[in-house]
Order: sequence, then C-alpha cells, then structure tokens
Amino acid sequence: MATTEETRPRARTDRTHRLYLAVIVAVVAGIVVGLAAPGFAVELKPVGTGFVNLIKMMISPVIFCTIVLGVGSVTKAAKVGRVGGLALGYFLAMSTVALGIGLVVGNLLEPGSGLHLTAALAKSGHAQAAAGGATSTADFLLGTIPTTAFSALTEGKVLQTLLVALLAGFALQAMGAAGAPVLRGVEHLQRLVFRVMSMIMWVAPLGAFGAMAAVVGATGTAALKSLAVIMIGFYLTCVLFVVVVLGLLLRLVAGVNVFTLLRYLGREFLLILSTSSSESALPRLIAKMEHLGVSRPVVGITVPTGYSFNLDGTAIYLTMASIFVSEALDKPMSLGQQLSLLLFMVIASKGAAGVTGAGLATLAGGLQSHRPELVDGVGLIVGIDRFMSEARALTNFAGNAVATVLIGHWTRELDRERMAEVLAGRAPFDETTLVDAGHGPAAWVPPQPGAPSLEKSAG
Repeated sequence: MATTEETRPRARTDRTHRLYLAVIVAVVAGIVVGLAAPGFAVELKPVGTGFVNLIKMMISPVIFCTIVLGVGSVTKAAKVGRVGGLALGYFLAMSTVALGIGLVVGNLLEPGSGLHLTAALAKSGHAQAAAGGATSTADFLLGTIPTTAFSALTEGKVLQTLLVALLAGFALQAMGAAGAPVLRGVEHLQRLVFRVMSMIMWVAPLGAFGAMAAVVGATGTAALKSLAVIMIGFYLTCVLFVVVVLGLLLRLVAGVNVFTLLRYLGREFLLILSTSSSESALPRLIAKMEHLGVSRPVVGITVPTGYSFNLDGTAIYLTMASIFVSEALDKPMSLGQQLSLLLFMVIASKGAAGVTGAGLATLAGGLQSHRPELVDGVGLIVGIDRFMSEARALTNFAGNAVATVLIGHWTRELDRERMAEVLAGRAPFDETTLVDAGHGPAAWVPPQPGAPSLEKSAG
C-alpha cells in the first residue's frame, strides 16, 4: 500500500510535465511551420482561435466563482480583527503596486509594437463586437446591468458577471451562517469549473501550435523577437519586484534580508518549479512560517488569504500581457483604458493563481470588458504562457512569504529570536513533522485537489 501511495504523486507530476513538454514541442513546431510555409501557417489561425474560444467560454464561470468566494474569504478574515484587516489592506496595496509596475514596464518595452498583425489574423466579427460597445458614460454604466441575474453568466459580458458576483458575495455576507451552505455550493461549483479548465488546458499544445504558426507565418522573425522581449521583460520585472520592492520593504520594516528568507524556502521553490503552481507548496509554507517564528493564528489567516488576494506575479503578468496584445494588434490602449483595466484586474485577478489556465481566462475577461476586439490576441500569449507560469508562481509564493513575516511583525506575533536561529540554520526544519504532526489548523487551508499527495511528495 505504501508503494502505491508513493507512486501517485509521481504520476500527477509526470502528467504535468508531459503537458509542459507538449506545449514546448508545439511552439517549436509552430515556429518551424511558420518559417518554412508561411502561407499554410497563416491558415492555421482557426486552430489557435478555437482554443481561445474555449478559454472565453469559461470566463464568466471563473470570475463569478472566484469573486463570490473571494468576498466570503474577506468576511472570514475580517472576523479575526486586526490581523485580517491588516493583511487585506496590505494585499490590496501590493496587488495594485504590482499591476502598476506591469503597466509601466509594458509601456516602456512596447513588446508587441513590431508585429503589426494584419487583418488576416484578426478574428472576423470583432469589429461588430466593438461597434456594439457603449458610446457614452451613461451607456457604459447601464451596460453593466444585465437583463437578468442569469443572463450575465450566459451572454459573456464580463462587467455584468462581475456586478452579479459582487452582489451575490455581499448578500451571502449579510446572510451570515445561513449563507454558509450556499458558499459551500459555490466552492464545489468552482472545483467543477477549474476541473473543466484543467481539461481545456490539455488542448493548449494545439492552440499554441496554431497561434504560433499563424503569427510567425505572417510576421516572420519579428514575432519571435516580440515574444522574447515580453518573456525576458516579464522575468526581469518579477525579479526586480521581489528583490527591490519586497526586499526593500522586508528590510526596512522587519530588518530581514530577503535572500536569507528565500534561501530558507529553497525546497518549496523547487517544488513550485516542478509543478508550475504555487498552490502545491501551500501546506509547506504554512509549516515553515510557523517554524520560522510567526504565530499560528497569523499564519493561518495570512497564508490562505494571500493565496487568493496577494498574487503579485499574476498581477504583473496580466497587465504586461494586455499591453503586449494591444500593441501587437496595432490597437494600443489609452491611459484611461489602462487605468480602468488595472482597476478591473485588482478585483478579477483574485483566485487566478490556483489553477493552470485561470490566468488566461482572467486576461481574456479583462480584454473582453474593455476592448472586445483584442480578445482574440490572447492566442498570441498561449504559446509562451507556460514559459511564464513558473515566474508567476514563484513571485506569488515569494510575495506571500514576505507578507506573512511583515504581518507577524506588525501584529507583534513574530518571535524574532526564533527567526534569527532558523534563518541562521541553527534550528533546521524537520521535514517529517510536516506530515506526522501537521502544522497549523487544517480549517485555514483551502481544500486543494491533490494537496495531500503533493505535501507528502515534497517531504
């Protein structure tokens, strides 16, 4: 029996690696076809468009479930008083900073400006979709109100879905304990939605092949240069954000060297690299933060809430990718549209890091709500999304680790002597304790499919 349990985590990990490798192979094949037979490659555009349409199909369910549950999480965190309020305020501030940095870097790099994609690569019908948009502020505001509560989920209008989700979330707050069964139902629905998203992501190699072949066929090496610019720019931005922004904040506030903290979490970073998801290391982060000297209540509140509300890497990705798509299609967004998109992403990005593909759905949702004619450009990102997912996950994880130390310091729930011993290596973390005794109340850990096996495999 022990042998069977030990092999299960490997099977899951291997499947993830197979998808990752398949996307890489598909991208390379798309580049080869695009360079060797550009005319034929452009005709493969519908393959990439089909994958984007599958993602668009899931936009409303993903946003509805994550927002409703997100508002519920705010209520739970706020009930514990100062710690919850402080954590949520910090998460909101840092997410906004990360989104702003993504916009600034995206505008400086202009990664898609050299593509000049022709109308042949634009999905027919986008002009009509754009033409139906609001022509005045009053029309825009009235357009956020759906005909019925359910039509918001079926008509694909993201702002209407957002409004209904917020109303539902606040209504469940007001219901208190009576709303708990409904929240559990939405949680089960979210699991179903994310499972469907996981199934759709297995079609990602085909979507990446079609999108990459079409773009390279139409633009030649210009596409490769633009994709390289956004990838390198994104990685550098994430590194600078962690080292400069988070590192400076950690040093000034708590007097902790960010590199020392990251070294302490080295094993978790390796686990994230192998799974492309920061969720896989959530149980270990809870255990290690308690071992570091942060009190159990602070860890129990900050870490799980941060996994939904403190997505720094995802925030940077969403805004940079939006700028890239708009520049590549020669339809740049105005400053007002960018700021409006930033505000939308602050809300809609909550919960986007947990499942592969949810980030793409959030990106498509943001573009759909502001510039519908840009949604098809999400296909340009599909080919490199997997390459960027590791940086997103690592940045999200680092941000939550730093946040836990800072919240512990601000609330005076951090044992500084213990932290000094741990970071100096004089009080090493006992890997067996994580599995045998557990760390922290299980009620604080959101249920994640496969989390127990990942926890065992990481030990």
